[in-house]
Amino acid sequence: MKTLLLSLTLSALSLSGSLALAQAPDQADEIIRGRYQAVLTDCAACHTAPGGKPLSGGLPLHTPFGDLVPPNITPDKETGIGDWTKEEFRSALKQGVGHGGKRLYPAMPYPAYTKMSDMDVDNLWSYIRTVEPVHNAVEANQLPFPFNIRTAMLGWNMLNFTPGDFKPDPGKSEQWNRGAYIVQGAGHCGTCHTPKNLTGADKDGVALQGASLQGWYAPNITSNNHIGIGAWSDDEIVQYLKTGQNSHSIASGPMREAVQESTSMMTDGDLKAIAVYLKSVDGGPDDKPKAVAADDAHMKAGALIYHDTCSACHGLEGKGASQLFPALAGSPLVQQPSAETLTHLVLYGSQGATTPAARTTPAMPSLGWRLNDQQVANVLTYIRNSWGNAAAAVAPADVKDKR
Repeated sequence: MKTLLLSLTLSALSLSGSLALAQAPDQADEIIRGRYQAVLTDCAACHTAPGGKPLSGGLPLHTPFGDLVPPNITPDKETGIGDWTKEEFRSALKQGVGHGGKRLYPAMPYPAYTKMSDMDVDNLWSYIRTVEPVHNAVEANQLPFPFNIRTAMLGWNMLNFTPGDFKPDPGKSEQWNRGAYIVQGAGHCGTCHTPKNLTGADKDGVALQGASLQGWYAPNITSNNHIGIGAWSDDEIVQYLKTGQNSHSIASGPMREAVQESTSMMTDGDLKAIAVYLKSVDGGPDDKPKAVAADDAHMKAGALIYHDTCSACHGLEGKGASQLFPALAGSPLVQQPSAETLTHLVLYGSQGATTPAARTTPAMPSLGWRLNDQQVANVLTYIRNSWGNAAAAVAPADVKDKR
């Protein structure tokens, strides 16, 4: 058995581009588990730039307070974390305090990672130590004054951060608790999908109910039947996380990265556990708002644009084409309180995820070159209020902001 573990580890290290080898079978076991923790925590999506070496530093994260660049977390001693100790790594993930006592910003989601067990964090450390060291200096903190003062995180943590391991709910099933552990902890789903307060912390009481994120809107992923995923079956949630697509939606933007780098590589058991947990999360009232009337001037103008520009792919009734063009009728994404994601898709287009289980990548072309702000607003208002959909109208000024 130990020989098999070592063999599997060497394969895993080869896939990650690692140079270091496990020194013993028990260490091999730690590395295998740690590599899976790297999948759950989605390290690559932030810390690997397109075309860059694994974990050597990522693209800027645009926050309301300025830009932060995910740093180099390879074992390079000069520009990475090669001179960190295991205890410092654990402190960074679970306390927000890194090498030399440096305070971290919550863009590195330690408020979620704090729920990870010490064993899972230590296994992740064992794996990262085997990744190829890359000399790549990254200036992570690009925030303007006074946000660039890291000691301010002392106050932020006092207001917003409660450290501590995940506490299983004895009244729930083992599967539910596993899903809660991943969603609340390693998966840090709330970092994107939970609304934020003025300080950038998660708002209490509205977990996973949708939030703006770098020009996109991370949608409601609770049991809400109108704008959440309450109408999705467990199997449909699993399919979406595994492939990036199902009969309801196709992953785009930051979620495309999350699917490709993380959820598509999770075990089926963990994906099912996530589905079970998400379907249990209260998403607030799911009553539909009053739809914009079909005889509204903007709806009429939007209908003409939709028929000429969109219906060839999405259908006259908004039903789409499974695995290629998402359905718009009854879509929770279409009816979110914010139309940011829809506006982004129309203006700039999008490419779907490519995963081992679904290698074809559906694409949405950019239409911003041929539609002005008013036209984009009209067609989105029409889509958000047709075929049983109901959502707020889109204003031209909102489209202008996204250009």
